[in-house]
Amino acid sequence: MTGRAPGWVPNQHGAWAMLASPLLVGALAGGPAWVHLPLALFWFAGYLAFFATGLWLKSGRRPRWWPPVRVYAPLAAALGLVVALWRPDLLRWAPGFVVPLAVGLWGSAHRRERDLVVGLATVVGSSLMTVVAYDAGSADDLRRAWPLALVQLLYFAGTVCYVKSAIRERGNRRFLRASVAFHVLAAAALAAVSWWLAGLFAVLAARAAVVPPRAPSPRALGLGEVAATAAVAVTSLLVV
Repeated sequence: MTGRAPGWVPNQHGAWAMLASPLLVGALAGGPAWVHLPLALFWFAGYLAFFATGLWLKSGRRPRWWPPVRVYAPLAAALGLVVALWRPDLLRWAPGFVVPLAVGLWGSAHRRERDLVVGLATVVGSSLMTVVAYDAGSADDLRRAWPLALVQLLYFAGTVCYVKSAIRERGNRRFLRASVAFHVLAAAALAAVSWWLAGLFAVLAARAAVVPPRAPSPRALGLGEVAATAAVAVTSLLVV
């Protein structure tokens, strides 16, 4: 096991929620369809390829980090081809992922993957999957998809700020205030969508103000994010 190439298993546990929530919200709201199965496999395989490629670039393209890229990238490409052949119309969303993908890989190549702008770019790409999964379903139009994607975008963008204020920017009062301000503005913006969502995001704003100064453990942060992600997803499906 000690000689096994690194990069096979992602260690960014919060990323799984950012992958699963938009996909599930879009699929459930748009109406589950068989194409969602290969789409989900492609989405997760794509993340594995993205993660492995990022580590390979960060390492300076060292051969030891290449094996998972060599496996995950072709797997993601094959699954993407299945989706494209099944639903060619979904290819119209592909350009929307180019910039987030490029920013993420650039951040890894320059060892700046933890930068705020890189994290937010990843959130944009993740949130767009809400619309893709919705479009893959049986819904007649996308009018409901965009507000759902907005909720995912605001929530996960807030999560990036919240987690950063509790770990890497712990003690940075300016960053903490900016994180709280973002959550407050998100709650105000969602009042136009649903007062239930506005209220939920107001609770998240209070959490963003109270929890980081208490120096929570990564485990506690992770468990809290699981609960918050589920609450946001379920509430948005019920009221949007």
